[in-house]
Amino acid sequence: MSATHVQERTEEARYAELSARFAPVFGRIAEGTVDRENNHVLPFEPVTWLKEAGFTTLRVPAAHGGDPVSHEHLFRLIVELSAADSNVGHLLRSHFAFVETIALQPEEFQLRWFPRVLAGEIFGNAATERGGNALGTTNTKLREESGQWLLNGEKYYTTGSIFADWVVVMASTEGVEGRQYAIVRADDARVRIIDDWDGFGQPLTGTGTAIFEDVVVPFEDIIQRKVSSTLEPAFFQMALLSVLAGIGRAALADAAELVRTRTRTFNTGSGELFRNDPLIQEKVGRIAAAVYAADSIVCAAARDLDAAVDQSLGLEPTAAFIRAEIAVQQAHVTVPKLVLDATSELFDVTGASSVSRGKSLDRHWRNARTVATHNPVAFKARSVGDYYINGTIPTGLHSIGEATDTKSENK
Repeated sequence: MSATHVQERTEEARYAELSARFAPVFGRIAEGTVDRENNHVLPFEPVTWLKEAGFTTLRVPAAHGGDPVSHEHLFRLIVELSAADSNVGHLLRSHFAFVETIALQPEEFQLRWFPRVLAGEIFGNAATERGGNALGTTNTKLREESGQWLLNGEKYYTTGSIFADWVVVMASTEGVEGRQYAIVRADDARVRIIDDWDGFGQPLTGTGTAIFEDVVVPFEDIIQRKVSSTLEPAFFQMALLSVLAGIGRAALADAAELVRTRTRTFNTGSGELFRNDPLIQEKVGRIAAAVYAADSIVCAAARDLDAAVDQSLGLEPTAAFIRAEIAVQQAHVTVPKLVLDATSELFDVTGASSVSRGKSLDRHWRNARTVATHNPVAFKARSVGDYYINGTIPTGLHSIGEATDTKSENK
C-alpha cells in the first residue's frame, strides 16, 4: 500500500474519531432544534455544551496547548453540527475565524489570547453597519482621549456576539489609513447587544444590533486590519458553505423519514405506500445526490484551503491564495443551488401536511436561502470566469459600504 493511501486512511480514521467524539453533543442539540426555532429560543445551552466538549478549541495550535484539526476536518464537523442545527453551526463562524486571526498575530498577542480560547471563551463579530458608511471605512470610530482608546458606534449583522465573551469590532480611526479590529468584552456595561434580527431564516444566530458607547479598548487589543490577499475571505466562505451542506443533510434526513413513515397516499397516486413507490424513491434519490454533491464540493474546497497553508508544498503566497480562493469561489457558485433545490424538493415527497408550521420543514429552505444571500453567486461566478479567461487574480473590496456612482462621475 502506498504512503499516500496510508496517510488518507490515517486522516479518515482521525476524522472518524472526531465525529464520534462530538456525535452525542450534536445529537443532543438536534433534539431541541424544531422547538427552539418555533418558539424563538436562542441556543445558549447548545453553545455551552459545545464549549464543555472542547469544540470551540479545535484550531488552537499545538505550540499553544491545542490539539488542532485540519480545515477539512473542522468544516466537516461544522457540516455535521449544522445538520443538527444550522443556527448553531452559523453562529460560531466568527469565533473560528478569530482563532485563525490570532495565529497570524505576533507571539505576544497569541500568548494572551490562545489561553482564553482554550478556556472556552467565545468570540463574536461586529463588522457590518446598516448603511451610511463610505466603502472602505466605518462609522464606528476609535479615538484616543486622555491616554485611553475609546470605541463608539453601532453595528448590525453581529452574528454570534450575543453568545460570546468577546466581540471583535471593525472600526476606523481618524488620520489612520484602513480599519482596525477592536476586541472588547461582550459583558462590558458600555456594550449593548440586541436580539433584533428580523430575517426569515437563521433566526437564532444573534444576527442583530450591537451598540458601543465609549468602550475602553487597551491599545494592545487593537489590530490593524490588513487588506492584502489573505485566506480570511476563503475561511469565512467555507464556514457558510459548511452550514449550507449541513442544511442539505437535515433536509434529506427529514425527506427519508417522511417517506419511511407515511401511510396516507394521493387519489392520483399508485396506491402504494410512499416508501415503495418508485417515483417517490427517485425523488428522494435525487435529493440525496444533490446533498452528496454539496458535501463533496465542500470537502474538496476545504482540502484546497489546507493545501494553501501546507508549508511542505512550498507554495508562494500568491499561488497559495489563488488555490484557496478559486476553490472556495467555485464551491460558492455550485453549493447554494444544490442545497436550495434539495430543501425545496423536500415538499415533493409528501403531502399538504408537510407545510404544517409545527413541523417547521420550511426552516430548511428559509435557512439555506438566508445563508446563500451572504455573497451573491453572480459576483463569485464572474470572478472565477475572469480568472480562467484572463488570469485575473481574484480580489475583494474587503469591506461593505455605500458605493459611488462612478459612471455618473465620469460623464
